[in-house]
Amino acid sequence: MTEEHRGAGDAVDGVLAALADPTRRRLLDLLAERGEVTATTLATGLPVSRQAVVKHLAVLDAAGLVSGRRVGREVRYTVRPTALNATAHWMAALAADWDRRLAIVKRVAEAAERDPDGR
Repeated sequence: MTEEHRGAGDAVDGVLAALADPTRRRLLDLLAERGEVTATTLATGLPVSRQAVVKHLAVLDAAGLVSGRRVGREVRYTVRPTALNATAHWMAALAADWDRRLAIVKRVAEAAERDPDGR
């Protein structure tokens, strides 16, 4: 495994771990809908405190999924799609690999069905 591949794998691990929590997925949805918003604004639509939202945003930030920008006394958060796109790319490659394997199994099964004696 190359260092670059290992680094990409670590990034995917971070994204998947961050997305494992439904509140964080909901925060990403809200940020995608609303654009740049504060933790206070995000907390108004969720059944969790503003402090909990800030902690979830920190996890999303560490995974490279959001970023915060200080404007006066508040921090405004936005979605950063690069890490999510890299994870989607990894998942698509994994799915394509499984499709190739299933196609091979299908060809072998169809060949066995056509010629059950293996001739």
